[in-house]
Amino acid sequence: MSQASLDDDELFGEAATEMRDDVEASLEDAWDALPDADDVWESDADNVLGALNGLKSALDAGDAEDHLRDAKKWFTMGQRADAFDDAGDLEEEIADVESTIEDMSEASDQVGELTSTIPALRSSLESADEDAEDETDE
Repeated sequence: MSQASLDDDELFGEAATEMRDDVEASLEDAWDALPDADDVWESDADNVLGALNGLKSALDAGDAEDHLRDAKKWFTMGQRADAFDDAGDLEEEIADVESTIEDMSEASDQVGELTSTIPALRSSLESADEDAEDETDE
């Protein structure tokens, strides 16, 4: 093997290691960008609507989607270049982050629906209570 091809192999090995490091760093950044579990679980709200609004805010994935995109981009590049000896762990973690972000998005949509429904429901119940009081007074 010539010196030039040895250098190319070494350079490819270094590039593969750096690519894996980039994927791992982007995945770590994605996890870090997600809200803490307590932010989603706990509430200081005085009422249901306040709790729902707080939950909707807490379910924002923020920059996690951008970091996931970077991880997937470098992972795909490395996979196509056959740069990773074993990429199963990276593929699994990418799927985990992606699934978590999708779950948060679905939960956010559901909370959004409740946030718009609860005030109308409250108003209907208040009207029903007033009607019942009017009938009792008569």
